[in-house]
Amino acid sequence: MKYYLIAGEASGDLHASNLMKALKKEDSNAEFRFWGGDLMTAQGGTLVKHYRELAFMGFAEVLMNLRTILKNISFCKKDILEFQPDAIIFIDYPGFNMRIAEWAKKQSIPTHYYISPQIWAWKENRIKKIKRDVDEMYVILPFEEKFYTEKHDFKVHFVGHPLLDAIEARPSLDIQQFKKNHNLDERPVIALLPGSRKQEIEKMLEVMLSITSDFKEYQFVIAGAPSQDREFYQHFLKKSNISLVMNETYDVLSLAHAALVTSGTATLETALFKVPEVVCYKGSTISYHIAKRIINLDYISLVNLIMDREVVKELIQHDFQAKNLKIELEKILQPAVREKIFHEYFELEQKLGGAGASAKTAQLIYQKISS
Repeated sequence: MKYYLIAGEASGDLHASNLMKALKKEDSNAEFRFWGGDLMTAQGGTLVKHYRELAFMGFAEVLMNLRTILKNISFCKKDILEFQPDAIIFIDYPGFNMRIAEWAKKQSIPTHYYISPQIWAWKENRIKKIKRDVDEMYVILPFEEKFYTEKHDFKVHFVGHPLLDAIEARPSLDIQQFKKNHNLDERPVIALLPGSRKQEIEKMLEVMLSITSDFKEYQFVIAGAPSQDREFYQHFLKKSNISLVMNETYDVLSLAHAALVTSGTATLETALFKVPEVVCYKGSTISYHIAKRIINLDYISLVNLIMDREVVKELIQHDFQAKNLKIELEKILQPAVREKIFHEYFELEQKLGGAGASAKTAQLIYQKISS
């Protein structure tokens, strides 16, 4: 079978690569063409566009790059027609993927959506387009199944969260060798995960780094994003207790004592590694005020959303400043607070439904298109 996959971010590249690996077990003749990244490329097939060319953050930024986005959509449609896939698999990235899904449905190309658009957070009326344009939806958060089936009468498949697969599949880490490779000493590590896009990283790291001198008994390690080059981070590394580790975020988290994390998938990854964290977010003023008016959520981190209560502290926009960040980091370094967080994290993991999301999704997709 021929599969056309579209992932537009680093997290999508990770989950799509694991799905491709699982599809190859189901379908020995699987042929892939995709928009994604290095992890998908490692699974074989043809990379059409790298997600580095696609990542635009926030409402204002999307508007500024609208011409490029529209050109990419037009090119994608043409490329799909030339490839003639047996199915298109969309991985998250809804602004782009829902446009392609609408077009693909008119071409009678089967549409499979892995990792649902977050319509439970905003623009819930997109359910009409999903019901019209998506043949099969595979959801990864426990509350999404109820949201779709009970509230909107749209049957979906809850497959569990693919992060559990990704974390379970990683090789064991030789901690001492890792520290030696990256010139780390024996002080506890505080991980800094400032995001994956340049404008995001610049906003977040400036504040994160401003408090490092107050925690000299710890060493701070920036987890460099795969979407950026090492050179981009160099001007952030002026302080003596700052290290940079590129493209090894899971290894950094596996030895981290605590973490400061930009809101996104990384908040859940950090929790699954059982690392106490402070969740941070600061967008452009325009994007933030637009989002505040249209997003109806009590929390922004996946950890708190899944648990439906505050498990990790969120510092958002104006609250994200050095004074508050220092206070919250000091809290999660206290033994009593850490123990409470660990108990919450174990409950979180149980709610996610266990490992096997990639295999379940691959099996369902292959059964559907080969029947």
